[in-house]
Amino acid sequence: MITPVPAPVLSLDETAERCDGWRREGHIIVLANGAFDMLHVGHVRYLAGAREQGDHLIVAVNSDASVRRSKGPGRPIVPELERLELLSHLRMIDCLVVFDTPTVAPVLLRLLPHVHAKGTDYTEETVPERDVVASYGGRTVICGDPKDHSTTDALATILERFGGRTAG
Repeated sequence: MITPVPAPVLSLDETAERCDGWRREGHIIVLANGAFDMLHVGHVRYLAGAREQGDHLIVAVNSDASVRRSKGPGRPIVPELERLELLSHLRMIDCLVVFDTPTVAPVLLRLLPHVHAKGTDYTEETVPERDVVASYGGRTVICGDPKDHSTTDALATILERFGGRTAG
């Protein structure tokens, strides 16, 4: 059995170099982004749907600091390096990059992916970066399953079921 090589975690500049090469070869580049805290089936379905939009999938992952800023002081549950390690083993991902900005707009402007894929908790009209993507001729797509899964909901279920007790 062949063991797949994990997707590399690259700097923004290294990722841009890869994109330049893929673009020269005529490949379609897709960028998906998120915190991916407590990886679950909704994340996997979103990323699989994103990959279907092109030839190469880059995943931009929120840094721990940016997750705290957007989701509160108790988050992320899973530290950045562990989130990256888990994601790196999903075969639909070609490379990962970490970002620390309030939105992924600076990453989009540096990489210029053909497609920016967002999950079904958005519509094409509500994606904050849609104008940025349109400004360089890219397109925004919504993919994945209905928003039936979330880390926030999983945490609420855990607290409800175990109320501070540990499961044994």
